[in-house]
Amino acid sequence: MTNRLAHETSPYLLQHADNPVDWYPWGEEALRKAKTEDKPIFLSVGYSACHWCHVMAHESFEDETVAAILNDNFVNIKVDREERPDLDRIYMSAVQSLTGRGGWPMSVFLTPEGQPFFGGTYFPPSPRYGMASFTQVLHGVADAWKNKRQEILESGEKISQALKGQSVTGHDQGELNPETLEEAVKVLRENYDPKLGGWGAAPKFPHPMTIEFLLRQHHKTGDEQALKMAAHTLETMARGGIYDQVGGGFHRYSVDERWLVPHFEKMLYDNAQLARVYLHAWQVTGDDFFRTITKEILDYVTREMRDPSGGFYATQDADSEGEEGKFFVWTPAELRNILGEEADAFMAAYGVSESGKFEGKNILEFLGVLDHRSQFAAARQNLLTAREERIPPNRDEKVITSWNGLMLAAFAEGARVFNDESYREVAITNADFLLNQLRYAEGRLWHIWKDEEAKINGYLEDYVYLIEGLLALYQTTFEARWYQAAQEVADAVLAHFSDPEGGFFDTSDDHEKLIMRPKSLQDSAVPSGNGMAAYTLARLSGLALETTYLERARESLASMQGMLASHPLGFSQWLQALDYVLAPPREIAIIGNQEKEDTRRMLQIIFEGYRPHQVVALGSPQPEPVGVPLLEDRAQVAGAATVYVCTNFTCRRPITDTDELREVL
Repeated sequence: MTNRLAHETSPYLLQHADNPVDWYPWGEEALRKAKTEDKPIFLSVGYSACHWCHVMAHESFEDETVAAILNDNFVNIKVDREERPDLDRIYMSAVQSLTGRGGWPMSVFLTPEGQPFFGGTYFPPSPRYGMASFTQVLHGVADAWKNKRQEILESGEKISQALKGQSVTGHDQGELNPETLEEAVKVLRENYDPKLGGWGAAPKFPHPMTIEFLLRQHHKTGDEQALKMAAHTLETMARGGIYDQVGGGFHRYSVDERWLVPHFEKMLYDNAQLARVYLHAWQVTGDDFFRTITKEILDYVTREMRDPSGGFYATQDADSEGEEGKFFVWTPAELRNILGEEADAFMAAYGVSESGKFEGKNILEFLGVLDHRSQFAAARQNLLTAREERIPPNRDEKVITSWNGLMLAAFAEGARVFNDESYREVAITNADFLLNQLRYAEGRLWHIWKDEEAKINGYLEDYVYLIEGLLALYQTTFEARWYQAAQEVADAVLAHFSDPEGGFFDTSDDHEKLIMRPKSLQDSAVPSGNGMAAYTLARLSGLALETTYLERARESLASMQGMLASHPLGFSQWLQALDYVLAPPREIAIIGNQEKEDTRRMLQIIFEGYRPHQVVALGSPQPEPVGVPLLEDRAQVAGAATVYVCTNFTCRRPITDTDELREVL
């Protein structure tokens, strides 16, 4: 027997299709049933790679007794948070307001009108650790719905009003202030872990946006402490078990302070952001370890997370064969069998012990000298080959526009910096796929693609992450079509997501009506849609010579400055946007032929090292440059590659000499 989830495409929903719970997907049918039968809604939100989602499913949703309670008293709705980030954000905010914490699986009880009145995360099958059992919770809520209805309705209304207040931006604080950036760095310095890297205690998250901000601050101000925090954190993470030492790529986070024991799921968005920040760290420091990690991440994604159509898959599970991390851990006997004489040296370098570090087995962490890591390349390849014989974790093969935009940016920039034709091809194929399969009208996007079907209105993050990816690809290929697509998408953002009170809503003006129109301002594991909108609009303005984009970015930033200075870990994408606008950025136009040596020399100077505060356009002198406004009316001088360096839409005299260009930059 299957329930209604059997007709869905989401791997997470399909995992629950044979539960005895009478699950509905979110939609009009379920909401109408709740109203008709006057039942509260039990809303369960999770995602396919979530370990504790699997635990609660096995303990409760596969249990006939629990299912009978749910089916008799509630209309039960299961949601994939990756498909519906709008629902996840609304109801996660409610759970955090009710309990002071959040996470997945998320369990929320709603009125038939969708107002939340009680919730939590994981509930155990029997009382423990001071937590009520799931059946106790269900009986308690069902009883309250019958006997304390008015209290529930009043509580739901109060929570809904509080949620609406959380989406209000601050007041315009006038001119953008460089001291905001300085204060943010100071707060990060005060909360930094000088021994182990990163911020905060266990569990420990990578914070790639924060590290990127620190690299930018070092670049602009020469702050050595900012660079030290960034480089130290990147090194300790890549040495740890949070990094897959055999196959490349990062797991989601570390459950301990020292980056050793991860939650083993791998997320596309983490690896997209981390590939890029390791690339930038290599550009800043010249440390080949960072270069190696960048390439290992990109190679892992190419090998394991790429659909034949060109899209990137969403996640890999933490569990295989019913055990968390089983695919990734090793015993000394296994290592000796595979590596032979090399095993002892490898085990010493990678911290392997007979007793193990995770349920009697070993998570690999690199404890050796970084310069010696390359000596174990063949051993790691042998282990990868052996590991491929194991039963792998499940993979969520849906393609999400927003996360693909982040990974597109990583591959596009990696292709340019490494001069790697294979990365370039991956990026171009991905961009073509996204624009052909997930764009349904000029500038308008779908959110999800799975089984040859695109669906769900695109969210703000789909639009602005894709803009970032397309701009990165344009500055790798200088094909005007990528810039033009980015501008079309940006214009759709202004037309369909703008909030008259400032900033942008998460959902478009033609999206399904919910209890509120969400507007997330804070970063999570992915950048804030509003923060990324400010950043991409500011960058686009330099290529488009369009002040409207820059004005919208500055307006958003002006209303957020107070939060940025005091809470940098939660607003690092905003800090990057503020840093970019205040730099001030350069707009660089090159008139020349990419195939000719003089143009290539100019490009090499323009892109050498880490230059985060510029946008670059290139056009051929014949035919006359078209498609990118920054190139219009630019003449070539004496038949040589000619560079125009502009700031705030005002340009220096044209440059044809490489020494002069280097001095100006």
